[in-house]
Amino acid sequence: MIERASLSLWLPDALATEQCGAAVAHWLLNSPQRANNPIVYLVGDLGAGKTTLTRGILRALGHTGPVKSPTYTLLEPYEDVATGPVYHFDFYRISDAAELEFIGIHELVDGPGIKLVEWPQRAQDSLPPADWIIELSIEGSGRRVQIC
Repeated sequence: MIERASLSLWLPDALATEQCGAAVAHWLLNSPQRANNPIVYLVGDLGAGKTTLTRGILRALGHTGPVKSPTYTLLEPYEDVATGPVYHFDFYRISDAAELEFIGIHELVDGPGIKLVEWPQRAQDSLPPADWIIELSIEGSGRRVQIC
């Protein structure tokens, strides 16, 4: 059995959070514990930096367009990255996990690509377990990121 590493970092600003996202992208592609089509849970309160971290991941994977929070759309697909599709989910507004059937959640999470999931706890049992969990929290004037 492979044990997962755990890492905790303090990030002073949005730039550091994006740079952390770039490191996560590298790690997702090159880690010895690399999962095929990984599912990454992004956990944290509103404003903790989940979308900023996602922007850093996407930029490192080659996406050059805007990166917006899918709070209202539930899903932002990014298919312009060289590594294959990246799906950014945000389930903050989900009140019942059955709502996810409308976006074809099972086909998306079981298919190819990297899946970045904000507010995974609101999806209840509709998601498989995460390959990696990244927790962000506000700490002083910056953010604390815990990766495991």
